[in-house]
Amino acid sequence: MALVAPTLTAALPPEDASKLQRALEGSHDITVFVDGTVHRLPAQARDAVVDLLSRLGRGESVSVSSVEEMLTTSQAAELAGISHTYLRNMTDRGEIPVEYRGTHRRIRSADIMAWLDTQKSKETVEPIPKLVRGS
Repeated sequence: MALVAPTLTAALPPEDASKLQRALEGSHDITVFVDGTVHRLPAQARDAVVDLLSRLGRGESVSVSSVEEMLTTSQAAELAGISHTYLRNMTDRGEIPVEYRGTHRRIRSADIMAWLDTQKSKETVEPIPKLVRGS
């Protein structure tokens, strides 16, 4: 998934901000219309939209951006079905990209999924060697 550049929305004029703030008071039910069709938002999306609208209602400028999911080495190893040590060795060798947060390694979930895909394609291409007994 490609990340989209952040967008900045300027603060609403005070009159519009106060109208929005009053409309949101005590309500977390948000209905969205897309091309005239009503859509009920799932809880996480609803919460994000309410937060965005609440900030605009307080007269704040808002920036919206994407966040790429970063995994700990434990989470990444579990997802890949490998040991933590093996994963850390692969990051040390540069086989899987890693970012450091202080001394802690973080790995993009997309990078683990890409590595898993390469492993699956190797399994289909490389036949398992047969054992041949000597006479």
